Amino acid sequence: MYETMKQSWFSNLKGDTLAGIVVALALIPEAIAFSIIAGVDPKVGLYASFSMAVIIAFAGGRPGMISAATGAMALLMVTLVKEHGLQYLLAATLLTGVLQILAGYLRLADLMRFVSRSVVTGFVNALAILIFMAQLPELTGVTWHVYAMTAAGLAIIYGFPYLPKIGKAVPSPLVCILVLTAVYLLTGMEIRTVGDMGELPDSLPVFLWPEVPLTLETLAIILPYSIMLTVVGLLESMMTATIVDDLTDTPSDKNRECKGQGLANIGTGLIGGMAGCAMIGQSVINIKSGGRTRLSTLIAGVVLLLMVVFLADWVSQIPMAALVAVMIMVSIGTFSWSSIKDLRKHPMSTNLVMVATVVVTVGTHNLAIGVFVGVLLAAMNFANKVGNILYVGAETPQEGRRIYTVVGQVFFASSERFGNAFDFKETVEKVTIDLSRAHFWDITAVQALDRIVIKFRREGTEVELIGLNEASATIVDRYAVHDDPEAVEKLMGGH
Repeated sequence: MYETMKQSWFSNLKGDTLAGIVVALALIPEAIAFSIIAGVDPKVGLYASFSMAVIIAFAGGRPGMISAATGAMALLMVTLVKEHGLQYLLAATLLTGVLQILAGYLRLADLMRFVSRSVVTGFVNALAILIFMAQLPELTGVTWHVYAMTAAGLAIIYGFPYLPKIGKAVPSPLVCILVLTAVYLLTGMEIRTVGDMGELPDSLPVFLWPEVPLTLETLAIILPYSIMLTVVGLLESMMTATIVDDLTDTPSDKNRECKGQGLANIGTGLIGGMAGCAMIGQSVINIKSGGRTRLSTLIAGVVLLLMVVFLADWVSQIPMAALVAVMIMVSIGTFSWSSIKDLRKHPMSTNLVMVATVVVTVGTHNLAIGVFVGVLLAAMNFANKVGNILYVGAETPQEGRRIYTVVGQVFFASSERFGNAFDFKETVEKVTIDLSRAHFWDITAVQALDRIVIKFRREGTEVELIGLNEASATIVDRYAVHDDPEAVEKLMGGH
């Protein structure tokens, strides 16, 4: 127990502490911006980011991953807030938490195994593009000072690690924020700061039960939004967990993560925060800055709250250019540059899945739709490939007899090819269909077999099926109708 606790919390004290501080600084403008997107007060996003990070540090299944208020979730809240107000958003947040806990117990995270690597790559690239696009408003219609500060920030981020001794001791994003803030305070140049994003809260969060009537009408209002928030939140969290797994070469418990996300959202809703989920940008910042254990996530949440409540005057002076530089670094580090080179090596179908995921995600700004399209295309591609791996051979061992040997998978995608492989006009007394090297997967395959047997019998040919494996025999025995005259007429349309 002690060793497990030590490994999960205290095995990387220095790295986790510094990384947590960097993440906390990066969370502030993001949380404020997402609050503005959702149409709520900035403190709603800041309180959400604090509580999500703190609770998930204890309850989550992926150490080192950061959860907070996110843009993907904020976009889903706009209509609810506009039509019904903040209190209904808090109620929807609580229901989202309950649904996510239920998803964890139902082990829905196991469905992630159906998400192909090309979809994950497309998801990562789309997020990198969206993170970069989110910085563009801070880089348009501004003075040259902003570009100079941003360029200086990027130079510090990428150049500082090469300094001897100290370069590896302190995260370069933290150095970037501190140096550019000092430059801003010394020069007094006219550029946007965190304080210009919105008013920071001046008090700690308090328990807040949503002031909504506990009626079916309220449930009808919030349920559709909660379902969308649940799906998008878990999808983004599971994908982010997969990416962090790869970055750290460590496993994670994704069903526990589902429950943790649910608990975090319930806690968030009870202190007046908006629903959130895992953040790939901040998670990458945490990992790149040296964060590895649960402690880094906890420190990020606690430091965030302490800074916005007790150090608001100082935090408000941080130039946005410094944080833009950090997020551009995240965007560059997140994008899978090798996927561009792999376009020439990978099959066209794989490239299509990856590109489609990127295009749809960026075009809709909805991660769920992008991943759904990617998974759908990947599934269709797989079904097409497996469906083409079907061979039906024919031989005539003696006059008046034909043996067909079927090799491969018979299901909805290959059933037509399976049916077209037989010659029903050939005059033979007996046909033997050897299925010992074939497998029947669904009702469509069984119906195709029914049609083959029935057509041969109508030509006066005796049909014998041999070699069905146990699983195929079970589905054929249960659903085949070629030995039922009434069902035969119905299947063949009475002809």
